[in-house]
Amino acid sequence: MQANWKAGDWAVYRKSKSGVNPGRRAAQVVASPKGETYGYVVDKFWVVDEVLTDGHLRLVTAKGKVHTIEADDPNLRRPSLLQRFLWRERFAMVEASREHVGDQTPSNAVGA
Repeated sequence: MQANWKAGDWAVYRKSKSGVNPGRRAAQVVASPKGETYGYVVDKFWVVDEVLTDGHLRLVTAKGKVHTIEADDPNLRRPSLLQRFLWRERFAMVEASREHVGDQTPSNAVGA
């Protein structure tokens, strides 16, 4: 269980997706039984905007979308030191969009 999240923390969320053409960042790609689509996961780079009183986190994406998820979601993790270095530009973009979020209502509740 992840504890002690605070506003401004960097987070990586492993999101499950499916489609006919997985992108270059897709991992764990598995073809459907008939091979028409693929299931895969993609790492999303988010920043904690707010820790809510009910144990949920309000996270912001690089495009300014807001997601609310549980703090102990197994798909949520902190980036390692190496990942922080390698992905610093992605997180910088998210932090820039976080300044423009203000008091928007969450656009997507993941895992709730």
